Amino acid sequence: MWIALAVNAAMFAAEIAAGLAAGSQALRADALDFLGDAANYAISLGVAGSALAWRARAALAKGGTLALLGLFILVSTLVAIWSGRTPYAELMGVVGIVALVANGGVALMLFRFRSGDANRRSVWICSRNDAIGNVAVVAAALGVFGTGTAWPDLIVAGVMAALGISGGWQIVHHARRDLRTSQHERHSISAYASQ
Repeated sequence: MWIALAVNAAMFAAEIAAGLAAGSQALRADALDFLGDAANYAISLGVAGSALAWRARAALAKGGTLALLGLFILVSTLVAIWSGRTPYAELMGVVGIVALVANGGVALMLFRFRSGDANRRSVWICSRNDAIGNVAVVAAALGVFGTGTAWPDLIVAGVMAALGISGGWQIVHHARRDLRTSQHERHSISAYASQ
């Protein structure tokens, strides 16, 4: 996960700069996703080996943050509809491909985390969403290039926002279930100890 953290932090810096230079909402959305994932991996590393309740609380925070980032992306995309600026498709495409390679590698490294507690699943969900988002950014670049309009970029940014909101909800759902399991285990231990 340390490698995933470093890759995501570096890609956030590169993509936010490229998103601003290209005028691309999809690249900015993907950059914010990289930032959220870097924070996700840092939190996961911080609670690794902790009790289930602590890992579940960390997953709740991560899920809520991911959903909020999704909402932010959605709002900024709606605002961008009125700007009328067409992004630079070539820069979008190149950066999207580089991000896809980076995220594809991270997703392969973290594939084994797709099951387990909410904290472990959150790592996999974020990696999976990243790879899907990168394919969408490349498709948006092709769409912008082909149509000469910003609509493909805006549509992909909206889809990425929906992915963030959905992924955040999934993480929160699993985390709440893990918290209930942890509370049940704690009550069982307390009842056993009092006998």
